[in-house]
Amino acid sequence: MQRIIWSLTGLARIATGISFGVIIIAVLLQLAGRSDFITSVVWTEELTRFALLYLAAFGIGLSYRSGNLVNVDIVSELLPGRLPWILRLVCAVITCGFGLVLIKATWFYVSIGARQTAPSLGVRMDWIHASVLVALISLSLFSALRVIGMLTGTTDGRPERLQEDQ
Repeated sequence: MQRIIWSLTGLARIATGISFGVIIIAVLLQLAGRSDFITSVVWTEELTRFALLYLAAFGIGLSYRSGNLVNVDIVSELLPGRLPWILRLVCAVITCGFGLVLIKATWFYVSIGARQTAPSLGVRMDWIHASVLVALISLSLFSALRVIGMLTGTTDGRPERLQEDQ
């Protein structure tokens, strides 16, 4: 199980890093075009927006895992006994279920994009709309892993800070 979590976390980190790298390159091209170092290119603005969508999509699962999403743990951790654990489990199940329920509707949204094209990049919009699907799958997957970990006793459901983050 730890190997699966490690692999998925690594994959999400790499994809997030690539998305961030694309943003950096696109912004540098925008700056170079505005400074007359190169001819200004119109597609960089669109590429930046699309890369930002994927940055958020790949990063949301990592944020859920590390506890960097908005959380109300200040309330749940004040509860007595086993109630905080139960609340964390219920929240993880709801998060996973919510993401899974939305996948069908999101797939429909993505499929509509096959008939549309991004104006300056010329990319089919289903590739761009797929970022929402990636976000839902990422969030559902990492919340499901938390549920499994809690039910098997390998985690207490608290956000997992990675060693280098501590």
